[in-house]
Amino acid sequence: MTTPDIIADLVIHGGTIVSPDTEYKASIAIKGGTILAIGGRTAMPKAVDYLDATGLHILPGAIDVHVHFRDPGYPQKEDFASGTAAAAFGGVTTVFDMPNTLPAISDAKSLADKHAIASAKAHVDYGLYAVLGEDSLANVDELIEGGIIGFKLYMGNTFGRIPSPTTGAMLEAFEIVAPTGKRISLHAETNSIMERREARLRQMGRTDPLAHLAARPAVVATEAVARAAILAEWTGARIHVLHISSAAELRPLAEAKARGVDITGETCPQYLLLSSDDYEAMRGVIRVNPPVREAENQDPIWRALVDGTIDMIATDHAPHAPEEKTREDIWTVDCGFPGVETQMPLMLTEIARRKASLSDYVRWSAENPAKAWGLFPKKGTLMVGSDADIAIVDTDLQWTINDAAIQSRAKISPWHGMKATALPVHTIVRGRFAMKDRRLQDDARGWGRSVHAIQAMPPAELRNTDQTMAAVTSPRRSSVA
Repeated sequence: MTTPDIIADLVIHGGTIVSPDTEYKASIAIKGGTILAIGGRTAMPKAVDYLDATGLHILPGAIDVHVHFRDPGYPQKEDFASGTAAAAFGGVTTVFDMPNTLPAISDAKSLADKHAIASAKAHVDYGLYAVLGEDSLANVDELIEGGIIGFKLYMGNTFGRIPSPTTGAMLEAFEIVAPTGKRISLHAETNSIMERREARLRQMGRTDPLAHLAARPAVVATEAVARAAILAEWTGARIHVLHISSAAELRPLAEAKARGVDITGETCPQYLLLSSDDYEAMRGVIRVNPPVREAENQDPIWRALVDGTIDMIATDHAPHAPEEKTREDIWTVDCGFPGVETQMPLMLTEIARRKASLSDYVRWSAENPAKAWGLFPKKGTLMVGSDADIAIVDTDLQWTINDAAIQSRAKISPWHGMKATALPVHTIVRGRFAMKDRRLQDDARGWGRSVHAIQAMPPAELRNTDQTMAAVTSPRRSSVA
């Protein structure tokens, strides 16, 4: 029975809704940016607009917790407009942008300036990371007050050359952030090992693409994950391991979870679909940190996604211009490539190949990220009262990825020419179409907003608070001693 006194903004009929547990045919009514009702066609209210999704799957919009939109500082590579347009075309309705911009996001002013840029340009919702390092420890409170989704700590070097803190500074950083409940995302590669190996390889004259992999063997990530987990366990800090690239990292990750550490992990399509066998053909285009590794890592990483050791899928979307990716000397090639637009098609294709389910994908791409960052159930799910963040996907469409046709300003990636069997047709962000019928909507620019205001992280379980740097160096402690 319909409710005649309520008029929805949009009703979607005919599609198959996908949850983390099941798939079912139902209609969805949207009003005021949130989901008003889910049920049978005849139970829906009247609406201003209708969408026929017959034959399509309706998914919660993906949450990509790891993108680099290069804004401010590197607009020739990407900006918030082009990056979030790419997200919309990829069925991604929320992105978390990294702080290695110019300037790096390390204080209240740089954060406020970036919020102004993002709010004016974003087609989808977003969260902003701030740098957590030796130079920003004193700014933790002002950064949180200014509105961040979490912190990013660089244990190893990457684009922007943000200094890696010492282990001592890292422990103090965890001590300072732990009481706030914010999650710390880690570029978990041990810098001293990588720099030593790279220097030796350069001395030998190695400039080939595989030299990059040789400089960053899996032990650099394994050691970093284990060390970060120990510091998190000691302090009670929440941590997230970015871009898991090797089977070797899975043991310290699983062991930390078993010990009760609040640790989550992500992997990316490049570590499931590419391998060191692709270096010769792709050369510098494939260069990324951490590197694409040997093929024997792929199956263990996939199994870790399926069994929950790895919590989510992200992209590490890191665009560069073609000339920056095609240099002959691998050490001069910029690291990274675009991925936010192609992640959903590639992963849904891989799911079909590996006989996983659309429900698995919804868990990895939407529900788990939302829960880890305190956004659930406002984000990451299709429930009455949730934000109407929706990807409507054709899961039976054969097409070929073409770098020239993607929304990102970086028209070069290792995905060019790959076959896919799924494609987002419409993307809705808080009830408004960001992309409709594969066309970017003019009124979507500036519609995206920061999600920090709806973030609700539970209190962290603090440990060893009597032994923090602040505790042992307090004047009161010194006078007692």
